[in-house]
Amino acid sequence: MVRRFSYFLLAAALGGLFVQIAWADERLAPKSLWHTILTPPPAGQPSMPRKPWMLRDRKIELDLPLLQVLKDAGARPLPRITIELFDNANPELDVSSTVSRINDTSVIRGTFKPPVEGDFTFLITGNLLIGTIQIGDRLYKTDHIGNGRLRLVELDPDKMPPD
Repeated sequence: MVRRFSYFLLAAALGGLFVQIAWADERLAPKSLWHTILTPPPAGQPSMPRKPWMLRDRKIELDLPLLQVLKDAGARPLPRITIELFDNANPELDVSSTVSRINDTSVIRGTFKPPVEGDFTFLITGNLLIGTIQIGDRLYKTDHIGNGRLRLVELDPDKMPPD
């Protein structure tokens, strides 16, 4: 009887250890702030012409629970957060400041963890994120395109109209 109980305690302890290891690995894995929405082109409708300063774009969808954590200035430490750009680039955010306002708006600024060199500024209001991302000589923006939908755009700064 004592031997069975000992085996049970050993199995429970090992099980708890494996669960903690798996949970720790899950916490360490970065989460993407958004992902690409794969939508087929509308049949019979002409595509919208691109502006000359837009190199490429695609629709994205935010991870809303992660967005809420990011915009909360009191939520520290933040989990590891990446953003999904083009060409399988997924730089990790290094948030340096979060300013939260009473009107459910936050401004998040920061850089990227090495080896990526660049910075970002995000304005989050409600469940929308409008932002600018600079990595090297590449410039990206997130735009609200309507009904809570967003898109990521890579811009050519040389072709952009003056402000």
